[in-house]
Amino acid sequence: MNRKIFSVILLIVLVTVIPTVSAQLSLGVEANQKEIEIKLDYSEVVQVKHVVAKHNMPVTLKLFEGEISNFIVTNEKGEEKQVAIVNDGIGNESITIFPSNQDSIIKYNLEDVNTLYDNTWTLRTEYDKQFAILFSEEIDLIFLNNNVIQLGDKKGLSINGGGKINLQYYSDVPKIIQKVQWDEEEFDVEIITDIKINNFNFSQPTKSIDFEINSKNKFITLIMEEKLLGGPYVVLLDNQKIKYNKYSTDENILLNIKPETVGKVTIIGTTVIPEFSMFIPLIMGFLVILTVPFIKKINLR
Repeated sequence: MNRKIFSVILLIVLVTVIPTVSAQLSLGVEANQKEIEIKLDYSEVVQVKHVVAKHNMPVTLKLFEGEISNFIVTNEKGEEKQVAIVNDGIGNESITIFPSNQDSIIKYNLEDVNTLYDNTWTLRTEYDKQFAILFSEEIDLIFLNNNVIQLGDKKGLSINGGGKINLQYYSDVPKIIQKVQWDEEEFDVEIITDIKINNFNFSQPTKSIDFEINSKNKFITLIMEEKLLGGPYVVLLDNQKIKYNKYSTDENILLNIKPETVGKVTIIGTTVIPEFSMFIPLIMGFLVILTVPFIKKINLR
């Protein structure tokens, strides 16, 4: 009799403290995640890790969407823990971690979210919490939601606030180096793209770079010293203005475009290495200012 009464009380308590979200039974409160990260390299497999702070009651953790493999949950000592996995029936999975006096570490692989097509890896994913993306040493140039980023010595980035991302990077980085000679200085304009660049030209008088392309919907990234061609910029495709994005490093600027049609691309800046001839009127004017008082003194004598 006492056992029946206890069972009824326990059932009432569980119904009271266990929330239901989107018709999905959740055996606990939301987990306090100290760390969320995914690792990328030249592979279809994406490694995921969550670190959950210690807790004295069951907590629920949402997993990244995708085909999950090599799933394991351990404590800080590396001891494996048992968890309950819940699926909402439409592909979204979460887990319930039972009370623990140590942090819980959840690791798994996603087998189907990073794909390779035509020399470009593409990761499409989303998560509603801030998470970090770490890259292997070989990856340096990435495109996050079509914005170019050069990682340099920073081999990761943070998606603040979480959200949906479309991240791309080359499997084999295709580089073209164009030499620009100006007086005694030579500059490199590095072009990273999968398409062919024709008739590249740098014009000091018009403060512009132009070239022709014969493919569309492909990234084109120019890397150059800002003193060669400074901004702000206007980018044209066959005389029609198109969107671009800019990323700056300590030494260079990166301009990235993704033309939707073929044609002639023109990048116009507002500053450029000055021609010596541009200084001649200024020099002459300065000399006149200095010479006129001297001439007046001579005439007065």
